[in-house]
Amino acid sequence: MKAMIFAAGLGTRLRPLTNTTPKALVQIEGKPLLEILIKKMIRQGFDRIIVNVHHFADQIINLIDDNNQFGIDIHISDEKDMLLDTGGGLKKASWFFDDGLPFLVHNVDILSGTDLGKLYQTHIDNKNRLVTLLVRHREGNRFLLFDTSYQLCSWENIQTGERIIGKETNETLQRLAFSGIQIIDPVIFKYLHKSGPFSIIETYLDVAGKEKITGHIDDHNVWIDVGTPEKLRQGQKHLNEIE
Repeated sequence: MKAMIFAAGLGTRLRPLTNTTPKALVQIEGKPLLEILIKKMIRQGFDRIIVNVHHFADQIINLIDDNNQFGIDIHISDEKDMLLDTGGGLKKASWFFDDGLPFLVHNVDILSGTDLGKLYQTHIDNKNRLVTLLVRHREGNRFLLFDTSYQLCSWENIQTGERIIGKETNETLQRLAFSGIQIIDPVIFKYLHKSGPFSIIETYLDVAGKEKITGHIDDHNVWIDVGTPEKLRQGQKHLNEIE
């Protein structure tokens, strides 16, 4: 199974740690986030991975080379010249997903106890899904809005009042937060028309009226966005539940 790790971000919330180190190599218990995630992916059945890089890209490449690609096939998607955001980054790496099979996409700064192999199988079992988004009930400002069958309809920022409607419905919608983990069918690439940096969520909202963008709730497993020093310390307490 194939996967992509979004590791190109600047990690601004983790400064000063990321003043000299890419976010992907910030450590928990002496282990870089990228290493923790790659080893988890391998254990759960993913054996071909592409990693996008931008901020201190050479450090990430060196880690992968120094570990002999962790014994699997790992490629680099080079965004040194321009950080492409999630949509642009996925589009640049489209060449890697040439087998017609769904693939996992995972943010490097997310630690979770989710069984990624089971999530992949859930996507396979539910035919005609374009995307399965891992979501959960949690506090925040930005949410995806789903109908009663968990089909994506809208996005909103409850702090600013901004809302983007993707699929019209009369149903009462429920707010769920995206967890930074998703399974995507390669059909997505025919919808990635924009160039340069853009968010993949924008694309999902654009196609929500004609494709199944489905939320999969996982409220029971540990989930931590370690994008801040406080959350990084929290991740240290739960590392055994993630590895």
